[in-house]
Amino acid sequence: MRDLGVGFRYLLKGQRWVARHGRQYGFGLVPGLITLVLYLAALVALAVWGEDFVGWATPFADDWTSPWIGLFRGFLTAVLFALGLLLAVLTFTAVTLLIGQPFYESLSERVDRDVSPDGTAPESGLPLWRELWISARDSLRVLARALVWAVLLFALGFIPVVGQTVVPVLGFFVTGFFLTEELAAVALQRRDVDLRARLALFRTRKTLIWGFGTPLGLAFLVPFVAVFLMPGAVAGATLLARELLGEEISEGDGADDADAADDGDGAGASQASGRPGATNR
Repeated sequence: MRDLGVGFRYLLKGQRWVARHGRQYGFGLVPGLITLVLYLAALVALAVWGEDFVGWATPFADDWTSPWIGLFRGFLTAVLFALGLLLAVLTFTAVTLLIGQPFYESLSERVDRDVSPDGTAPESGLPLWRELWISARDSLRVLARALVWAVLLFALGFIPVVGQTVVPVLGFFVTGFFLTEELAAVALQRRDVDLRARLALFRTRKTLIWGFGTPLGLAFLVPFVAVFLMPGAVAGATLLARELLGEEISEGDGADDADAADDGDGAGASQASGRPGATNR
């Protein structure tokens, strides 16, 4: 159970890191804002035309008498919107990471440089288009796994008592697991750790993953919160990735001074800290 607290601390450390690095935080907000606008538009469209879609999809109910037709289609409309909302929560991170791949790649590398004892960060060496392709492919594979769990939990939700108590809790843990995988993938892909290896690695320390991802998933349910937490979540997931791989994490404050100097006068972080490789990308 100790790993639950460790995972949560990495989540908080990531938020503190971006709070001390204003420029990185500002860049990291851009992809989340773009994704938020797209998702809000989709959810509004679903709310406005969802009832019409349900009516079109259930012509067999046209001859039903009132109030059964209204109750039936109203229930399906509510289910459709709930599934759309669940899908939005499950895919928001993946879509934001895909849109913001260059932003978050740079942010994750900066975190690695700051906490690495020698001031260096792993680099994939792949061209941007290749990184985008790998990210999109892996995100779809993760989404397929998450949807299987979502459908299973949705079906279990109809079980009396258990469906209203145990199943929602399980749902948050499942969401936290896959959410953390998506976020940590930014750092792990640079280390050539593929999806299969990442999932195997995560299963060895599930409580650590839940400690990081479950509270983050709960926070993401609050409107607009995901946008503002995403940069810190990527930073925290980078620290988490180092923990999972047994890489040393330096707790020094020199990186903070470097970034402050960089934000203030544009000087390189390496000049402020005197460490090799601590440049602003």
